[in-house]
Amino acid sequence: EVQLAESGGGLVQPGGSLRLSCEASGFTFDEAVIGWFRRAPGKEREGVACLSESEGITYYGDSVKGRFTISRDNAKNTVYLEMINLKPEDTAVYYCAATNRKKYFLNMARTFKMGFLYDYWGQGTQVTVSS
Repeated sequence: EVQLAESGGGLVQPGGSLRLSCEASGFTFDEAVIGWFRRAPGKEREGVACLSESEGITYYGDSVKGRFTISRDNAKNTVYLEMINLKPEDTAVYYCAATNRKKYFLNMARTFKMGFLYDYWGQGTQVTVSS
């Protein structure tokens, strides 16, 4: 059984930083595409970042470019989302998602935010940015 488990969320002040983790079991990230999404209260789910390391491609949503970084630790089978200069509008539940169907992500700018292309999802971790 494939499981993705996010951790690292919490309460942080504006301008602060957090690092989210997504650990996989029953699944390896070696050839996978991994995405981070978020859903804020009353808003639609938003694609935040995407990584296809085997293809050497990453992509970020416009609202987080320059502030968020997605990376992977193969030894730990874990993907990270490093977030700096956090803003109140970053408050949301953050989810990681994964798929082996990397052929759909060659045009990652268009497809990274398409949730239906991902096969596995975590339960989410809450990030709250507030003073």
